[in-house]
Order: sequence, then structure tokens, then C-alpha cells
Amino acid sequence: MKFYKQKNPKSSLIAETDGSYYNLTAARSRVKELKELFRASELSGIKLSDLTEQIIYEEGTPNVNLLPDQLEIPFSPDEVWAAGVTYKISEEARQRESEMSEIYLDIYESKRPELFLKATPSRVVGPNDPIGVREDSEWNVPEPELGLVLYKDELIGYTVGNDVSSRSIEGSNPLYLPQAKVYNRSCAIGPSFLYSDQLEPYNFEISMEILRDGISVYEGLTSTNQLNRSFDELIEYMSKSNILNDLTVLLTGTSLVPPDEFDLKDGDVVNITIEGIGTLTNPVVSV
Repeated sequence: MKFYKQKNPKSSLIAETDGSYYNLTAARSRVKELKELFRASELSGIKLSDLTEQIIYEEGTPNVNLLPDQLEIPFSPDEVWAAGVTYKISEEARQRESEMSEIYLDIYESKRPELFLKATPSRVVGPNDPIGVREDSEWNVPEPELGLVLYKDELIGYTVGNDVSSRSIEGSNPLYLPQAKVYNRSCAIGPSFLYSDQLEPYNFEISMEILRDGISVYEGLTSTNQLNRSFDELIEYMSKSNILNDLTVLLTGTSLVPPDEFDLKDGDVVNITIEGIGTLTNPVVSV
């Protein structure tokens, strides 16, 4: 079961099940945000999918058409965290970019993973909204990642994430990581929230295409089966001595890295697709 937010009609919460789309907000006006549905499921003790089906089938929820160009961020996370160097290709890219490459030698195999705060709500954008590249950076890349969605410390589903990064800033000194990662429009999530407790999460196919003036300048394909860390491990370390907000996203790292000569530019369009979740599309602007 998947959930979307759509601008029309009236910024509605849309549920997808069995290939059809249903306007939950039209059926229950109070259900405008996914977090409200999570809370109702928690208070009632009814599984999220079962509660959604109740709304759909007991209240005559109207069918709607999904309009990709009208999609909004599916939910507003309280915060977004990210993991680094969880794929071998990411370790190799970090070593190439860094003027202090030796510090990355042990991260890939170390017991403790690299984790960092990626974004607050004001820095996160949704489908079709511009992502940002820093004006003071000459080397910028998108990073396509599977996002784990946690509600009150429990993994409840998945989304697509883009951890936009400045490789030149991070590469010049690892202490600049927050500036390379955290800035206006540095993170995108969407187009949907995928709820499922029966998926095989280590076999998600991830692809990315970057368009410049309508022409594809990069294409890549990978899978989460290349991940070197378990989701439980990443969540455990993120939660150590750290009280998480109710609705938290954890981006699990990237194994798609454009060539070193590639630099993301103002006007580019980034398409990130994860099977079963959808395609997250974002134009690029300088910030």
C-alpha cells in the first residue's frame, strides 16, 4: 500500500491499493496528513493498512486519478538522518575526493557506521520541487538513496531520497561535512510512502537519470543488495543516546556515483526511481 499527497483536489492524502487511488481526505476531512493516519492507527491499535481499507470501503472513499505533476511531499518528516559509506563505491568515491583520504579507510568495515543529521523540515523538498546546489561549491552531486521511515522508533515503510551533496567542500576537509550536506533544499523525498511489513528490503532496484537541456547526461542502476550494513544496525546506532522525533527518515547511503568530472548544474533535472515506490523528480537550482 502506498500513500501520496496531491495538490488537487485541495491538498489531499491519496492511498493506492490494488492499482486504484483513493482520496482519504475527501472521506475524512481530518485525515489531511500521513502523520494523522499513523496516530490514528497507534491509538486504535488497528494496523495502518487495515485502517486505510476501513476508510476506503466503509465510507465510500472516491476514486481519483494520480497526477504526477501535482504531487507534493508525501509527509513532512520531523528530521532526516543519513548514513555514509555503506556501499563500496561510496568508500572509493570518498577516498578519491578527499585531501585526507586515509580517514575513510576504516569506515566501510568499522563496527560503528557513519551517521549524520541531514535535514530539518525547512530544508526538505518533495516531488517536482527544486533541489539546491551550493553557490560556493564547484563540485556537486545527487545521491539516490532508499529512505527508511520510522514512526516512534519503529520502521514502518520506505520512500525515495536524494542526499544532495557538495563533494568539493567535503573533500577539502572532512570537518566541513555539515556544510557539504546541510543547506537549503539539500534533501528531497517522495514521491510516495510505501507501507509494507512483507517486503524484501535488501533487493530494491535503484536507478538515477540526470537530464541537461532535455538530454540524458548520466544513467545508473544499482540495488540495495550491495548494502554493507543492515537496516536494523543503522537504526540501532542512530537511536543510541539519541531520542528520535516521532516521524524520522533515515537515508541508507548511495551506490550510484556519477563520474568525477560530473558537476550538477542549475537547470538539470534529476530522476530517481526505486521499484515499488516510484520516481522522484526534481529540477536543480543554485542556492
